[in-house]
Amino acid sequence: MTETLKQARDDLKQAEKTADDEGTREEIRETAEAYRDYVVGDHEPDHAILDEHLNTLRQIRRQVDGDTEEQIERALEATENYRTDVEQA
Repeated sequence: MTETLKQARDDLKQAEKTADDEGTREEIRETAEAYRDYVVGDHEPDHAILDEHLNTLRQIRRQVDGDTEEQIERALEATENYRTDVEQA
């Protein structure tokens, strides 16, 4: 399952590079770092944490466009898939 979050993190790192606004880049960076912690750490996020990340990504998606929006959309989809997998486990 961590492969899904790794892909989401990679998408977020790309989105961070293309985001126009420093505040948006910071939000993307923070979420990507959280995902990195889940991928390389010993703990997995619970539903509440995943929901928080999903809400953050949805808000960011409304603030961006172009390549950044596409990367955020991919990260959002991967996170939603991960959350579904956690729910079923």
